[in-house]
Amino acid sequence: MAWLEYLLPLIFLFPLAATAVIVVALKSLHDARVRSPFDAHPLREPGQALRDRLDRAFASLFLNGALGPIVVLAPLVYGMGRMLFASEQDWVEWSLYGVLCTLMALGFCLLLIRDYQRIRRLKLGLACELAVGQELERLIRPEAHPYHVFHDVPADTYTIDHVAVTPHGVFVIETRARTRPFDARGREQTQVAVERERLRFPGWSERRPLRKTRQAVRWLRHWLARECGEEIPVQGILALPGWDVDTSEAAADLLVVGGESLAALIDATPLAPLDGAAHDKAIQALAKRAALLDLKHLQQPSV
Repeated sequence: MAWLEYLLPLIFLFPLAATAVIVVALKSLHDARVRSPFDAHPLREPGQALRDRLDRAFASLFLNGALGPIVVLAPLVYGMGRMLFASEQDWVEWSLYGVLCTLMALGFCLLLIRDYQRIRRLKLGLACELAVGQELERLIRPEAHPYHVFHDVPADTYTIDHVAVTPHGVFVIETRARTRPFDARGREQTQVAVERERLRFPGWSERRPLRKTRQAVRWLRHWLARECGEEIPVQGILALPGWDVDTSEAAADLLVVGGESLAALIDATPLAPLDGAAHDKAIQALAKRAALLDLKHLQQPSV
């Protein structure tokens, strides 16, 4: 029966299939989230959203790196089985198996390159998040100062990197990581010029960071007014760690800084005095918002 010539070679694919099942099972065990021993809520640190994305990127790299060779070898192994059971040798068919293996290998190589670039980008972003987070920690030391810092505050469809509540207003701090290019002499170019609607880096310009920071400020201002029952002054800050920022042409509604001395800048930038009740309401509202996000993460199944 001719159909047996195509069915029997599938026996050789069983070991590959079993190995693939083990690889997928090992990936499902990966969960780098750490939960509090007191209330089992996920513990959040500066850049926690980037940490979660980095964990998923490493899981994707593991899956593509482990499953790639298995999937690529499948047509070749099946073709070898076909050569054993086939009554006639069809070199066109064997060539198709070889072409299929080659295309699959190229596809998985592209996936691995994508994962590698994503991990490099996320690690740079996480490093900048941690640097800004450490700088903001200076606001709450000593403890007598009435400051409170929240990290990864969830908005409607995105996450605000940091929110600092001070006695003279609330500050939204967005962090953006960008690799510094080199000039023809091999020296790093660290100068970025801030205009009203865009950032001019050496060799390119961007509008999205300023637009996203303004969006976060608008959302937090409206949300705090609704939660606290009164207007709370909110100021946006865009941090570009490692860059020398030229703000001579910048708009007045946002502060764009390199990240150094950020705590001192916030302390020296009065918006409007907050009475004790409004100050406490803002902190309670933000703490409740963060707790809802922790509960949502807790209810999500491990990936």
